[in-house]
Amino acid sequence: MTSPVSVDENGMKLNPEKMEKEKLYHCIFKNKAFLIFKDSQDVLNCYEVEEEELVEKIRKCVDDNDLEKLFEAYVKGENLKN
Repeated sequence: MTSPVSVDENGMKLNPEKMEKEKLYHCIFKNKAFLIFKDSQDVLNCYEVEEEELVEKIRKCVDDNDLEKLFEAYVKGENLKN
């Protein structure tokens, strides 16, 4: 199965029909990380991350579990609330 989120030299490609609801997807394009998810009402949400240090940490995540752990630690470290 092909990924619902991919990147090529022309930019980011999304296939929302293949996305699971409430699952976080990500990709890196031009040194920016993009975080995408489809919510319970089928609305696509996309967030762009430009902070170099955080983008590099996202780039090193090998799977969705690593990505979730990274953001849990980031939110806790920055004292952010959900």
